[in-house]
Amino acid sequence: MSLDLEVVIAADQLSLFDSIRPADFKVEPFEHSVNVSVAGSDLRIQIQTNPRYVPFVDRASKRSILGLVLPVARLEDVLQGKIWAAVDERRSGSKRQKDLADIARILEAYPSLRDRVPPDILARLA
Repeated sequence: MSLDLEVVIAADQLSLFDSIRPADFKVEPFEHSVNVSVAGSDLRIQIQTNPRYVPFVDRASKRSILGLVLPVARLEDVLQGKIWAAVDERRSGSKRQKDLADIARILEAYPSLRDRVPPDILARLA
C-alpha cells in the first residue's frame, strides 16, 4: 500500500484549502499540482489542480479508506491519469517509469481495460 494520497481540488477553491490547512503543513506548488507534507509523517498528499481531472470527481464513489469514507476515483480514471503522467515529458524519467509500472499492474489485475491504453504505451510495457 502506498502512503501517497492524490486529491483533486478545483483551482478556484485552492485558496480555501490554504485557509484551513494546519500551519505546520509544508506546501510545494507546481504548475498543475500542489504537494503537501508534514514533518514526522510518511503521508504525502498531492493535490491535482489541472482541470482535466475535475470530471474524475463527478464519477468517484465513496469508499472506506483507512477508517475514513472518502470519494475514490473509478479505476478507469486512475488508469487515464497514469497514462497522462506516463507520456508527460516534463516529468522525470523515473516517475514516468513508475507510471508505466502502475499501468502494467492495473492491466495485470484488470485485463479488460487493455483497450483503453494507447498502443505506444502498451509497446513500452514489459
